[in-house]
Amino acid sequence: MRGADTFTESLFTMRTLEDFVPSRHPLRELRKTANEALEKLAPMLTNMYAAEVKGGRPGIAPEKLLRAMLLQVLYSVRSERQLMEQVHYNLLFRWFIGLSMDDSVWVPTVFSKNRERLIQHDAVIRFFNEVVAMAQQRDLLSGEHFSVDGTLIQAWAGHKSFVPKDEGRGGDGASASGDFKGQRRSNETHASKTDGDARLYRKGNTASELRYMGHTLSDNRHGLVASAKVTQADGYAEREAAKAMISDARQALGDDAREVTLGADKGYDAKEFIDACMAMKVTPHVAQNTAGRKSAVPDKIAQTEGYAISQRKRKLIEQGFGWAKTVGNIRQVMVRGLERVDQMFVLTMAAYNLVRMRGLAAVRLQTT
Repeated sequence: MRGADTFTESLFTMRTLEDFVPSRHPLRELRKTANEALEKLAPMLTNMYAAEVKGGRPGIAPEKLLRAMLLQVLYSVRSERQLMEQVHYNLLFRWFIGLSMDDSVWVPTVFSKNRERLIQHDAVIRFFNEVVAMAQQRDLLSGEHFSVDGTLIQAWAGHKSFVPKDEGRGGDGASASGDFKGQRRSNETHASKTDGDARLYRKGNTASELRYMGHTLSDNRHGLVASAKVTQADGYAEREAAKAMISDARQALGDDAREVTLGADKGYDAKEFIDACMAMKVTPHVAQNTAGRKSAVPDKIAQTEGYAISQRKRKLIEQGFGWAKTVGNIRQVMVRGLERVDQMFVLTMAAYNLVRMRGLAAVRLQTT
């Protein structure tokens, strides 16, 4: 018998948001892991706000704000306005953030107002570090063998904003129209009016664009990101960032006697970088660049079995960059300024680690 096309809504419901989320939904494990990290950050998150005895209107819980930002990365939501629109009707999003069915949805400017507070207290960086620490506790990191690489991030600024520095915010007719034919432009003489931290940069066969450069240090055991940062784009940024990140990893190990290796592509085959690694007691497993030149990597290192393993493992780092650009919207960021771009990049890499840790846990359950 054909059913009637009617709609009857109950006046009351006895179900909770938890009932609407499937028991095996992938977000369940991600939310559990994220909450464990946020619990350890509770004292710091409390200090971000004025004491309760001073009165005032309670702010939005930073835990909810960070979970909302994670959702935006995980589901490739392009903007905070679009995210809040979906939270209106998406029960899964409400459950993950921690909003009940009756809670009001925030206005998008909540993110703009609180982003500076999160940057000021390094909240996203500390959250990332807690996720990495949890991966270490679960024996998902080697802590000794790493790979490093960088990727270009397109800034939220166009060529028309790139005008002579002495021109101020006015601009001339050529700049305003976007006709740059015959003009010589460089970062020394020009700057973007909309994003002063972005730099005009090209790499390989790519066109010159206003960009930043994202860097990650990945652990070779499972390809989890152990460190992440964003710098201004220039020809030395990759090696300088690599030295800073591997130095931090070396110090975190706390044992100068243990061998630490660092895999990288040919772009890192420079004498000053190899010498810096040696000085930090890090064995440079850098791909040798012998195209019309002598490699700075000693043949004694390049002929070892560990070097060959590092060259295979270093390709795992590209998976993080690929995920960040296809899922995490890092290909072109929609925030401006080095600190804000760095915050979004680090958060995206934390989300990548959470997804990968869930997948590794599922594999372990199948093999046991």
